This record gives sequence, structure tokens and C-alpha cells, in this order.
Amino acid sequence: MKTYIVFGASKGLGDAFVRGVPQSGDKVWVVARSKPESLDIEDGIQREWIPADLSDLHSGALVKERLQSETLDVLIYNVGIWEKEGFEDHYTFDNDEPADIQNLIQVNITSAIVCIQALLPQLRQSEAGKIILIGSTAGLNNANSSQVSFVASKFAIRGITEALREHTRGDGIAVTCINPGELAAEIPYEEGAERALAAYGGTRIPLQDMVSIVRCVVSLSKASCVKEINIPALMDTNT
Repeated sequence: MKTYIVFGASKGLGDAFVRGVPQSGDKVWVVARSKPESLDIEDGIQREWIPADLSDLHSGALVKERLQSETLDVLIYNVGIWEKEGFEDHYTFDNDEPADIQNLIQVNITSAIVCIQALLPQLRQSEAGKIILIGSTAGLNNANSSQVSFVASKFAIRGITEALREHTRGDGIAVTCINPGELAAEIPYEEGAERALAAYGGTRIPLQDMVSIVRCVVSLSKASCVKEINIPALMDTNT
């Protein structure tokens, strides 16, 4: 039996992690601004919602207060916003507003640091604690993206992972960064991988693939640490 906490879990990839990674008998703390539909699933997994706005600097303390002294085995930080219209052909960095840039950095970088810092005492109680941060292939070298703030934040996630791994090495906590390419996030996890493959012809990664990778990392013994996994879509020629 394991206890998880998943940040950014109301929909898309985070929702897939909440539904697909734990097994019967496990407990999952679900951190999201809006109430997740996954709370209504009856599959032998206990799910508890923590409403939190990760643009608020105090969100880490709020989450910690809810957990109190409960042991955490796995922390999954799956939070990432991007520039307005950042994936549209007409997008240009020239028009990004300073307030939007500041909010993106707060949610994608600062929140990750303060929330993980707040929960280290709970993770240290685990026999084989694991922290998994979800980055992006946009945070890799030569990713061909012009979204300056988003790309900077995903490079930062990799830096956080490397430094945090050294900080928690003595505690036996393994820290992993997973960098996916474009995901078929619009296809609900419960509709299956074949639906995603059919919809995008292999140019977007089914959520099921990400769930499988995370389940593999979680299943490893405390002797192993997966440092980083890059998973572009095979048919995406930009990655």
C-alpha cells in the first residue's frame, strides 16, 4: 500500500495519474483548484481532494497542513501553464504581458519548489520515497520552441530535479524528471490509448503511455533512481 500526492490533477495527464497509477488499497491526495471527477470512482483506491491555487505562494503550506504528519511515498508534480495562444501560429513573445510571465514562473517553477519543500518531512517517513516531476521536451536543448517563458520554466524543472536529487540522496528519496512531447490530453484516460492513436495518428502520446512509465518508476526498489526520461512522440518530426 502506498500514499500518493498528485499536483495538477483535475484533468488531462494529472487526472490520468490519479486514475491509472495507484492500485487497490492505495491512497491518493489530489491537488487541484476544481473538484476532480476522479473522486467519484469506486475502485478500492482512497482519493482525497485538496483544493489549492498554485499561483498562491502559500499553497505549499496549505497542502502540508491538510496532510499533517501522514507519510507520503510518491509525490507527482504535474503542473504547467503556458503563454496565451502560445501554440498558435500567430503567437509572438513580443506580446507577452509581464504579469502573465510572472504568473507562469510562479505556477511552473516557484510553486514546484515550495510545495516539494513543504512535503519533504512526509516523504522522509517513507521506506522508498519518490518524487516525479513532469517536464517537457520543450525544456530540452534545440527544442525549436519560441515560447520563452514556458521553455525557461521547463528547463528549470530539470534543474530542480538535479539539485533536489542531491539534497534528498541521503534520505533515500529518488527524484525523476519525465519530459514528454505533445500529449493526447484531450482524449480522456478512460477512453483508452487506441482512441488517442486513431485521433492523432501517432503524433501525440496517449496518456496511458505516461501512466505506464510512472508506474514503472514507482515500482522500482529503493536501490534504483531513474534520473530523467525523454519521451517524444515518434511521429513528431519537431522532436
